[in-house]
Amino acid sequence: MTQSDRDTARASFLDKAGWGDAEISALPGDASTRRYFRLSRGDQKAMLMDAPLRAEAPTCPENATAQERAELGYNAQARLAGSNPIAFAGLATALVERGFSAPRILASDTGQGFLLLEDLGDALFARLLPGQMHEGRLYAEAIDVLAALYRASFPDRVEFDGQSWPLLAYDEVALGAEVELFLDWYVARHAGLEIDVAARADWTAIWSRAFQRLDTCAPGLVLRDFHAENLIYLPEREGHARVGLLDFQDALMGHPAYDLVSLIEDARRSVDRNLAVPLKARFVEQAGIEDAAGFDAAYAVLGAQRNAKILGIFVRLALRDGKQRYLDLLPRVARHYVGNLQHPALLPLLMWTKTHTPCVFAEAHK
Repeated sequence: MTQSDRDTARASFLDKAGWGDAEISALPGDASTRRYFRLSRGDQKAMLMDAPLRAEAPTCPENATAQERAELGYNAQARLAGSNPIAFAGLATALVERGFSAPRILASDTGQGFLLLEDLGDALFARLLPGQMHEGRLYAEAIDVLAALYRASFPDRVEFDGQSWPLLAYDEVALGAEVELFLDWYVARHAGLEIDVAARADWTAIWSRAFQRLDTCAPGLVLRDFHAENLIYLPEREGHARVGLLDFQDALMGHPAYDLVSLIEDARRSVDRNLAVPLKARFVEQAGIEDAAGFDAAYAVLGAQRNAKILGIFVRLALRDGKQRYLDLLPRVARHYVGNLQHPALLPLLMWTKTHTPCVFAEAHK
């Protein structure tokens, strides 16, 4: 479908949804293939998600083996939803039903990849900080939402428009595929280093042992992109509904420390270091985590995993997709990664990194 055809299809969808007369303005793009538009009609507002089907690699079949997932590509390995609108709409509906502030679905054409969404406004956490809001207070509200998400129960599958989307496990295949991005993009393409077969095998084995530390908690819903650019402050609402959720279509069932890492070790903004310990303690208490030491080790493992992945993704976005601005964020992410490596649970990974990829330590000091 050409861009002109897509524009025509979008206009037709809006006409059928009763929003054909609205003013439409495109929002800046992010790291995904989805596009978002704000619709305005008098004092009414809405958001349009335009997610062309098959714009990305295939998603993960429920019972696919590791080999089958590898053959399908990265989305299947990492269990990403890609451009599937059922994932977003089904999860949004499930979240709203449980009292969370995901956008309500106002109209849909899932066959073409169009969703008309409730507009939650512009009060992104990232825009309110610093200056307009107290950082500690705002982040405490986000922590309360994470704890509530962990305590909430979700079905094995979410439903929308007569279709379903499975909530799969954030398994070792997905976690391992993500850390490979560090070697394939950050190390090989950005730093220009070659990792031999033996060193790569050691890398994989070290991570496999580290992932064994993720069995200390029962799994919960992991949104996978829970940070200040994806959270909206809604002060007129009550309780955990005061935090609007924007990006959750890739959600899986996994260790609750992952989203906590996403929030505290933000790749795009520096969170006050003095908040990290009290925020983690607040989550542990509210989520009812009994093994605090085990949780701390899992936090370090998932922190290193996520930050290694992001270093690779940001280089890929810059080199493959021409989004050079992501290179400016590498030093902050490298500092997060190096900080994670200081936990005793990650001593083997620290030693491997010092031996094979010392470039990341130099990056962290920029």
